[in-house]
Amino acid sequence: MMESGNLLDGYKMNFKTDELSSEVERITATCQHLEQDVEVLKTIFSCIDLTTLKESDSTESVTAFVQKVNDFKTQYPDMPSVGAVCVFPVFAPIINQYLKVNEVQKAVVAGGFPSSQTFLDIKVLEVKKAVSYGANEIDVVISVGEFLEGNYEFVYEEIRQLKEACGDAHLKVILETGAIGDAQLIWNASIIAMDAGADFIKTSTGKIPTAATLDAAYVMCKAIKAYHSKTGKKIGFKPAGGIAETIEAVNYYAIVNEVLGQKWLSNTLFRIGASRLANNLLSDILSLEDSSMDKVKFF
Repeated sequence: MMESGNLLDGYKMNFKTDELSSEVERITATCQHLEQDVEVLKTIFSCIDLTTLKESDSTESVTAFVQKVNDFKTQYPDMPSVGAVCVFPVFAPIINQYLKVNEVQKAVVAGGFPSSQTFLDIKVLEVKKAVSYGANEIDVVISVGEFLEGNYEFVYEEIRQLKEACGDAHLKVILETGAIGDAQLIWNASIIAMDAGADFIKTSTGKIPTAATLDAAYVMCKAIKAYHSKTGKKIGFKPAGGIAETIEAVNYYAIVNEVLGQKWLSNTLFRIGASRLANNLLSDILSLEDSSMDKVKFF
């Protein structure tokens, strides 16, 4: 078990919350030209976690979803593939069986997603089963209520056990920043998640009204930078929820570039969780390369 005071005492938030929004505005105001940069847009495309997390998902629909990813490279040979596909844990065998593009990772949500309101042993079992069926990335949500009550040791221990259950699979820990709200608390949650074993920290589930925000992204990236400076460990960052338009994705790219630098701007350390972004981004890339291109809906 962690001692939260000792851990967090070593990571003081090195910016003022009243300056947060203005700093984010400064960064995003200087990146608008990147919306016209094809190579930047292709990099962002390669960082998408292409996601289907609908109540209506089925074996048939998820198989068809995966087949589109397989077909994409044939239809668009000059485009990179997405970074991962992300589905409910029951569909881990489907993506393991049917996904044929080696560079695309097999991600599932688990651990009682999206509320995280179930027993720890069930969370651990769900993670282990997803990995046993071929998932190599696991997205879990912290126990937000316990975190907001200040029960940091509980949250830390849950993440630690879920990381252990992952084995060699990567663990992406969702903070649900829209529920946390406060910048200092988002900072604390970021540090706790990283120290407990997260390979990525992620903003949101996309299942509550407030999903990813640029302010939360800035705080999380600053925490990643502080953690890297202290430990040498590079932790990935994933904004998710409500990111649909190219300029929105460019803004997150710019924050990562500003705070963490070019080394973080590949899909090994940067992902964007999205279900609508891929088609919009693809359309914008193709129109920049050929102005006669119409809007594309591939996925």
